Amino acid sequence: MRITANQDRCVGAGQCVLVDPEAFDQNDADGTVIVLRPNPGTEPEIARAREAVNVCPGRTLALVEES
Repeated sequence: MRITANQDRCVGAGQCVLVDPEAFDQNDADGTVIVLRPNPGTEPEIARAREAVNVCPGRTLALVEES
């Protein structure tokens, strides 16, 4: 599983950082998302990543299944 971020859609709300500050940060210049942990490995990490995807107001984040 991999977290992707479409920077063009990011509105800098920071909801992802509130959900999982170990996996996400924000760019100091414009507030856009920085993915710190692109490959969540444990079930709790995956659950937090899913929550971050769901609360993102810009629909910037996505979880992609890797084969």
